[in-house]
Amino acid sequence: MRNCLVAQSGGPTVAINSSLAGVIQGAIDSKKFDKVYGSLNGVQGLLNGCLMDLTEKVEQVPMFIELLKKSPSMYLGSCRYQLPDYTEDDAPYAYIFNKFETYEIDAFFYIGGNDSMDTVDKLNTYAKAVGKDVKIVGIPKTIDNDIEGTEMSFGFQSAIDVATRTIDEIHTTAASHSRVFIVEIMGHKTGWLTLHSGIAGGADIILIPEIPYNVNEVLNTIKKREKQGKKFTIIAMAEGAISDEDAKLSKKELKEKRKTYIFPSVAYQLSDELQKKAGQEVRVTIPGHVQRGGIPSASDRTLATRIGVEAAGLILRKDYGNMVCIKEGKFSKIPLEEVAGKTKMVNVDNELIRQAESLGISLGRKA
Repeated sequence: MRNCLVAQSGGPTVAINSSLAGVIQGAIDSKKFDKVYGSLNGVQGLLNGCLMDLTEKVEQVPMFIELLKKSPSMYLGSCRYQLPDYTEDDAPYAYIFNKFETYEIDAFFYIGGNDSMDTVDKLNTYAKAVGKDVKIVGIPKTIDNDIEGTEMSFGFQSAIDVATRTIDEIHTTAASHSRVFIVEIMGHKTGWLTLHSGIAGGADIILIPEIPYNVNEVLNTIKKREKQGKKFTIIAMAEGAISDEDAKLSKKELKEKRKTYIFPSVAYQLSDELQKKAGQEVRVTIPGHVQRGGIPSASDRTLATRIGVEAAGLILRKDYGNMVCIKEGKFSKIPLEEVAGKTKMVNVDNELIRQAESLGISLGRKA
């Protein structure tokens, strides 16, 4: 028997170690591998020669798998390293595959988000190009739920819980002091997290990157609520939300404009604009990286563990070169080349968008 290797990459999410536990347990139970190795700090562990024997850990600590499921952060550590195009620079690839040979690695599991799926696709493409027989599988992880090809990624539900709880708890101060509150939610490129937590938390306005907002429309919603006797307004705003004015600019123009910004984030920028136009006190709350931590939801922990086991199953069924995914509520697979470099955006005609507006929630766009 030969060995397999697993690594974690990208931003941390709660329950990510449950997926690692699933891979380790699935690989051991398959009896197809002699050892399960872990690469420290993602693909950089391979480049730096930092691997650990996880099979030995399991043998030394009988409760290792159970403890791993409940441990915070990323047990193997993370990285943000991106591989170059191998046709331009194949040195890192040659080094990585040399390590595969040294450690007799037959299968490589990579747990991560969008950039990580790009990494595994590049490794898989290189392996095919040079005739290397290393089986490669991607395991989707992100709190943003924006990985193409899968309906759900673990970490998302737990992040929704944190963001929703933040919005819930802001209601007390907002209502008591008749204030406008902006809660800035994670999501640079997509608004899945803001949309779900905004609806769940009872936000009055939800602003996401996919729907450029109009400042005057936001202001009109606040004034409309005041006329209805509702003296406070809560805005759930994605950190990547953009005004319709800025959305018309080219990338170069927008980059230059942002150099002149004096505010630390979009929420503070909007807060300043609203205060000047409305004359009403506007406060900002940013839960930030708290959304990546805490206690994972039961559904996330279960999902992560099952995804890890399913990834090991793909190798056994010789379905490598794929990412584990969920389609129509069931586990499936999707070729890595269909996932790499793609982001699952919120469609402006998404049923959640329609339902939010039916509830009277403003998306900041002109009617």
